[in-house]
Amino acid sequence: MAKEKSIPDGVSAVLPMLVCRDVSAEIDFCKTTFNALEVLRRPGPDGKAAHAALAINGAMVLIECEWPTLSSRPPQADGSSPVIIYAYVEDADSAIEKAVAAGAKILRPAEDRFWGDRTGRILDPEGHVWTISSRIEETTASERENRWSKIANR
Repeated sequence: MAKEKSIPDGVSAVLPMLVCRDVSAEIDFCKTTFNALEVLRRPGPDGKAAHAALAINGAMVLIECEWPTLSSRPPQADGSSPVIIYAYVEDADSAIEKAVAAGAKILRPAEDRFWGDRTGRILDPEGHVWTISSRIEETTASERENRWSKIANR
């Protein structure tokens, strides 16, 4: 008998799982902001969405409801989450605009960063913090180090 694959085909070895108060709302937010594809949606005992798998630019994200038997809880809606999801998109500014239209708050406006990305940070309506980024310039390690030293030594 052949051994089963320890990691299923098409699945990353590390998958963020976002615990949410409203799974359907988070699914809709991700579809609006990131053009996420819904791979799977499962209902809970009450018939509402309890679990989902989304694909965002080829990466998977799991969305999960609160379960009374598990210790995982959604983040507070104050931006104090210890986890930040870093998502690359084609156009960071456009994705941030879509996120705000879908109820997100801007924590840090989009700006060009020393390593070659344009990034902004948002708080989604469920309390998850996202850094939304687009690569705008390929940089070398030497360029990044030089730019960082100028910033750090201010």
